[in-house]
Amino acid sequence: MPDRPPFRVVGDPDHAAGPFFSCEHASNRLVDVEATPADRAVLDDHWGWDPGAAWVTEALVELTGGVAVLSDFSRLLIDPNRPPESPSLVVTHCDGHPVSFNQGLGAAAIEARLEALWRPYHAALEATARRRLARGPAYFISVHSFTPTFAGARRPMEVGVLFDDMEDDAARLADALTAEGFATALNAPYSGRNGLIYSIERHGRALGAPHLELEIRQDLLADPGAAAAVAERVARALTTLTP
Repeated sequence: MPDRPPFRVVGDPDHAAGPFFSCEHASNRLVDVEATPADRAVLDDHWGWDPGAAWVTEALVELTGGVAVLSDFSRLLIDPNRPPESPSLVVTHCDGHPVSFNQGLGAAAIEARLEALWRPYHAALEATARRRLARGPAYFISVHSFTPTFAGARRPMEVGVLFDDMEDDAARLADALTAEGFATALNAPYSGRNGLIYSIERHGRALGAPHLELEIRQDLLADPGAAAAVAERVARALTTLTP
């Protein structure tokens, strides 16, 4: 069992006036398993978490007067941005490397991780979001980061705005981010219409809140200072969204 909750809450939902943020891949912490040196290499890479995403989320909470729930476990244990039935809920290999602690897992072991990590994270999202919404409408924003290159190809966008059916809001935010100087793209480097914004879509729809996911290129988030500078520009762009 985890020695602490598998999530962190940043900000006060009972006093927040800004957006509700989530950060599904904020940590590469392992719980109740041991990593080999080869595992550690992928844990420290994008396979294990979203580097810089927690820094920018924390800065956005401070800048906007919002509140956030951040994961405190590695996505390699179980991915809170995937539904339980997803084949990528628990991955067994990363770039051809077998993840040692995910080999031969049976249904009972996966259920134990759902119970210890995945469900408490989503319960915290729902409870915190409800407390924020008790103060008035709020926009839901999920924050992630992505690698500058993938499969040997450079990704030219710096920020992606991912959406399901909220295309108008996504376009408005993308225009505002472009005005802040970001190279911005819609539904890139991943599409929100392919089930890849599961967490914010699930809770946004359940609670009747507008929702989008932000993907920020990791080379812009190299340290807390760089992430804070990015957050300042993103926070200004977010003022264009009306919950």
